[in-house]
Amino acid sequence: MNRCKIRVASPLRSYTRNAADVTGRGRTLREVLKNLDDDYPGIRFRMIDEQDNIRPHIRLFVGADEALNLDAHVGYGATVHLICALSGG
Repeated sequence: MNRCKIRVASPLRSYTRNAADVTGRGRTLREVLKNLDDDYPGIRFRMIDEQDNIRPHIRLFVGADEALNLDAHVGYGATVHLICALSGG
């Protein structure tokens, strides 16, 4: 199974015991996020809704490429970025 580096946005770090970087496993973003949730329960639901869609306030990148769905390929040694949009007024 591919290993990757996951960069965790600060609003999600409460799930990763405040770690900004964690190790991920999987060949697709779906697999990576499932395994991430196994290691850090509850984090996936903050990013993915009940219909398996990326939540509107979340952006997921594999390297420099935005992943528009969970089938995005994650190569060995890739960096996955979990980004939360900010809002307010």
